[in-house]
Amino acid sequence: MARRVLLQLDCDPHPSSFDAIVALDAGVDVVLPYGGVTPDNVVPLVHGAMFTRGGSELASTAIFIGGSDVALAEAVQQRVCATFFGPVRVGVMLDPSGANTTAAAAVVAAARHLPLADVAGARECPAVVLGATGPVGQRVARLLVRRGAPVTLVSRSAPRAGEAAEVIRRAVPGAMVDAVDLAALSGDAGRARALLDQARLVVAAGAAGVTLLTATQRRSMQGGVFIDLNAVPPVGIEGIAPTDKARSEGTALFYGALGVGGTKMKIHRAAIARLFGGDAPVLDAEEMLDIGGPA
Repeated sequence: MARRVLLQLDCDPHPSSFDAIVALDAGVDVVLPYGGVTPDNVVPLVHGAMFTRGGSELASTAIFIGGSDVALAEAVQQRVCATFFGPVRVGVMLDPSGANTTAAAAVVAAARHLPLADVAGARECPAVVLGATGPVGQRVARLLVRRGAPVTLVSRSAPRAGEAAEVIRRAVPGAMVDAVDLAALSGDAGRARALLDQARLVVAAGAAGVTLLTATQRRSMQGGVFIDLNAVPPVGIEGIAPTDKARSEGTALFYGALGVGGTKMKIHRAAIARLFGGDAPVLDAEEMLDIGGPA
């Protein structure tokens, strides 16, 4: 049987050692890392993956796309898939900055406690995503609305929040998604209270070291699930420790970044293994959520 070879296409100058190690731990035999990958220079690398093996052996080659520039990585992924033709294709996984695996893990954690699909008819928003215009926040919101949960995107930039909401509406017809400016929300106690009182799920996916929800705001809520994906102090939701994993406080449940991290790593390794299944899958956030479990 042909050895499993993974082309690690990274948009940064130096390919991620993290992604390479996870691939090896997932059972890949050989990782071929390439840095500085762009849509303009990726095609010869893809051709190398497509044409060096034939028949069933082609299924032992796959492509992982990463890097810190998520938009650039998405453009690379589109170019990679456009290069394939007929049965001459390999499995592709997109996970720049761990955005897809982290978002999927967050939704898997929420679904352990909340019937996301059952709240589709709610008039008020049951889910709030803080820092929603970043790579992880956008994907968390997209995964939630695909499963019928109304979501409010909260960002420090009102225009960016509105743009992110519109992108989700185009991607998910019928999506119940709204956008709120964090500054305006903080300055409008009545509006903040109304939004938070309705929320059953709050996910903080903002920049490292920025507190987005204070302990006072959190305690004013009627419970629910709180997930903070930032492990760098100060954390995004005050009072949540990075190691929290379904820790309870009254009617509230807390997950910290490391508490979600175990599920993220399981999804990452399982997705790598899935690339070599023989059907040349293209794995984005939705597929990784499916790998993580029903939501």
